[in-house]
Amino acid sequence: MPHRHYWILLVLLLAPALMFAQEAEGIYQTDFPPDEFKARWEKIFNAIGDNAVAVVQGAPQVRGFALPRQYNEFYYLCGIETPFAYIKLDGRNRKVTLYLPPRNPRLERSEGKVLSADDAELVKRLTGVDEVLSNELTKGGWLGDTSRTRLTLYVPHQPGEGYAESRGENVQANVGIATDYWDGRLPREGQFIQLLRTRHPRVEIRDLTPILDELRAVKSTREIALIRRASELSGHAIVEAIKSAEAGMYEYELEAAARYVYTVNGSRMDGYRAIIAAGTDNIWNAHYFRNNSLLKDGDLVLMDYAPDYRYYTSDVARMFPVNGKFSPVQKEILGFVLAYRNEIMKRIRPGVTAQQIMDEAKVAMEPILKRTKFFKPAYEKAARTLVERGGGVFSHPVGMAVHDDGGYRQGPLKPEHVFSVDPQLWVPEENLYYRYEDVIVITETGYENFTDFLPSELTDIEKLMREDGIVQKVPRVK
Repeated sequence: MPHRHYWILLVLLLAPALMFAQEAEGIYQTDFPPDEFKARWEKIFNAIGDNAVAVVQGAPQVRGFALPRQYNEFYYLCGIETPFAYIKLDGRNRKVTLYLPPRNPRLERSEGKVLSADDAELVKRLTGVDEVLSNELTKGGWLGDTSRTRLTLYVPHQPGEGYAESRGENVQANVGIATDYWDGRLPREGQFIQLLRTRHPRVEIRDLTPILDELRAVKSTREIALIRRASELSGHAIVEAIKSAEAGMYEYELEAAARYVYTVNGSRMDGYRAIIAAGTDNIWNAHYFRNNSLLKDGDLVLMDYAPDYRYYTSDVARMFPVNGKFSPVQKEILGFVLAYRNEIMKRIRPGVTAQQIMDEAKVAMEPILKRTKFFKPAYEKAARTLVERGGGVFSHPVGMAVHDDGGYRQGPLKPEHVFSVDPQLWVPEENLYYRYEDVIVITETGYENFTDFLPSELTDIEKLMREDGIVQKVPRVK
């Protein structure tokens, strides 16, 4: 093909994407085009049937000056970040409607433009929805006449996930509020369901959550690209922390190195609170978060941290010695965890279950167990327990939330399943806790480890620690 024709074709192919990005800049996401949302809506229509409606409630306005962030499930369906928004997927006519609040000039003067019901035509072009209406119109009912026909209404029954949130933790928080004698509030999703039942008594309400979970379990190419980028930033943040670490520093200084990497690369938020645990006691608390302890000679540091990159995150962890050299005991135990992790990784592929892979790795680990001279019987016991039970090696899904929704262990692994590989070894007699963690995606022939560049071998970690990091201490004013 002549070069001139090639460039004309390229411009024609890129033109819609460029127009989409320019039109959306500053007020709407540019990672997902309308066609991707439409494909998700079609799957929901197929799941709920032609006599049902699905409604998803967006997040409320944030309090104070926190950065706004939409609920994951709502963003997954339309990419809209406007607070107090609703999306309706009507199976009766397979139409999608967004309900947005009217323009708020006072808020816009303070915080800038936000997509509203007054931007109906623009929102339709950006999202692909059929109609955009004011959320004030929902007061008159958004289901039509339900007095003569039985209609099924699907709404999520599980709590929405916002900034640095996952479902399990949100459920626990809701239970705490409900059981507080002087509080007792219904969760927001529970209040929504109760209002729907009161205002639409003839409608049967079902849970949309399992349908959304099944969709979110398999990531699209664009989703994988965002998780890959979040993982890269997480890996580079851990590299900078490893290079910066030395005795006399505080854990929060390593967190600062990671935050710098995230922010300078376009990530304004983190996917979960940083785990920077130095020393046996802090490491033993698996989700330690205080990050205010001193790094001491001889200590190990467990670092587990990832950004929220355009609504997608990762989950990566490494352990490293404060003084730059693993002790013999640290080498023995962490080296064994690494050996098990490597045997698991060699066998990950589509078409087999996680349990099959663990069974295969168990056979491969037997010679390693036999030739390893453990310092103490408790260490050997812990190692055998890891190999026998898996030690969480096939861990949780990862995506919009660090503990993402949608399982992958109900059957054979499928391409586009994304999850963490997180072998963990406990020695309760001495409060020892050792682990590695990486996030991978299943491919057609095997898998991709998003942080394959991040050192895993103990000698490579020690070598990295001899380099200078980015942390620069400012002398304290006396």
